[in-house]
Amino acid sequence: MDRGTGWLWRLRAGPWLFDGVLALVAAGLSTSLFVSELVGTGLPRGTLVVGYVLVLLHTLPLAARRRFPGTVLALGVASGLAFASLGLPPVGLGVAILVAVYSVAAYGDRWVPLAGLAAAEVGLVGVQLTPGRPGTVTLVVNMGVVAAAWLLGQFVGDRRVYAARLEERTAELEQAREELARRAVAEERLRLARELHDVVAHAMSVIAVQSGVGAHVADSRPEEAAKALAAIEATSRAALTELRRMLGVLRQDSEPPGSLAPVPGLADLDELLAEVAKAGLAVKLRVEGTRPELPAAVDLSAYRIVQEALTNVVKHAGPARAQVTIRYRDQDVTVEVVDDGRGAPTTVGDGRAGVGHGLIGMRERVAAFGGDLEIGPRPGGGFRVAARLPLAVDRR
Repeated sequence: MDRGTGWLWRLRAGPWLFDGVLALVAAGLSTSLFVSELVGTGLPRGTLVVGYVLVLLHTLPLAARRRFPGTVLALGVASGLAFASLGLPPVGLGVAILVAVYSVAAYGDRWVPLAGLAAAEVGLVGVQLTPGRPGTVTLVVNMGVVAAAWLLGQFVGDRRVYAARLEERTAELEQAREELARRAVAEERLRLARELHDVVAHAMSVIAVQSGVGAHVADSRPEEAAKALAAIEATSRAALTELRRMLGVLRQDSEPPGSLAPVPGLADLDELLAEVAKAGLAVKLRVEGTRPELPAAVDLSAYRIVQEALTNVVKHAGPARAQVTIRYRDQDVTVEVVDDGRGAPTTVGDGRAGVGHGLIGMRERVAAFGGDLEIGPRPGGGFRVAARLPLAVDRR
């Protein structure tokens, strides 16, 4: 057991340990007082045995006074009445009944504290009615002492509830503060991302203009072309420096360093399909057209769309077969994933049930290139995902 666990165990075991010791001390004290009061009484042996049992029944349940305060007090009152009805001196039971009254007021819920006070006061009156008891003044004093113990328990219980509510409120405020801090960080990161976009967009615009000028005057005015190339070099270096700086700020401290593995693309679909096959999904791949030189971003997005679509089939289509079709054309590339799963929904709002985040990611990838995305159930059963990604972004 490590140090932290040991402290936690001691904190949890502390109240139970204290109450257990308290019950044993109360039992020993009440038993000793009972024995001292019996000297010279000449009571039958059977009555004495019952008296000892009642003393233990009156005191030992105090070990559970926090968990079952009403039950502990009920046992105390009942054993006290039985003790007095046998003609035994109840002097040694006073401390235990006060602890039980205090506990029912401090730890009882709803109506239990008031019911406990009433039961204790009625029990005192019942003891007073047994033969050989002190006068009315003693009864009134005892009832006042019981009421004082109850009021003390009420005060302690109210303070405990107030402290618990204060601790809960403090935890809520701390959570709200952390949430505000996270929101502030997110807003700052968004602002930096926007700045990064502006920097890169400006640099690319300058580079495009300068490269156009350089190409135009390369033959007639080489010195102007050299100046354009120098401007392109300076602008690109400045943009790269700013890009590295801002990406360093945007990267989370807990994020692992970037992987050195090549970025996946449609040429890696065979490996992806092999992995999916291990999950029990039979997939066929069909390629139409001649693969052109794809932009890296388009290649990666097409691969991720196929990957997400197949993941959804594995998760949600049940026993199914799937087919992936890649169509290469001069102006765009189209990826289509269809399955014959019987678990596909018949109506689609945001996509297949339970995969809304994946479909949102697909839409974002397609929208970034100005493409088209079709998602929905097939008429004969199953599901279809089809995405068209232009090879050149339309800026009109």
